[in-house]
Amino acid sequence: MTDMTDETFDKVTMFGADWCRDCRRSKALLDRLGVDYEYVDVEADLSAADRAEAISGRKNIPVVVLPNGKHFVEPSDAELQGELESSGAL
Repeated sequence: MTDMTDETFDKVTMFGADWCRDCRRSKALLDRLGVDYEYVDVEADLSAADRAEAISGRKNIPVVVLPNGKHFVEPSDAELQGELESSGAL
């Protein structure tokens, strides 16, 4: 899980779209856990899809990036919550 770019993030950042069921699920988890995060809508920001693909090497969303540089593509709730807890983002 290494970044494909040199881009760094000061807080949890999620690249997603409203029509994406996995994006809605991950966003709901972040909201429920009270995580301070930035949501980047790949439909509203045309460069965001390219940024997400550069980070993950894939076209799939959501892409969730943690400040420690780790990223996840389509994470399960358990996977995402576990990493948020272990990284101190919660």
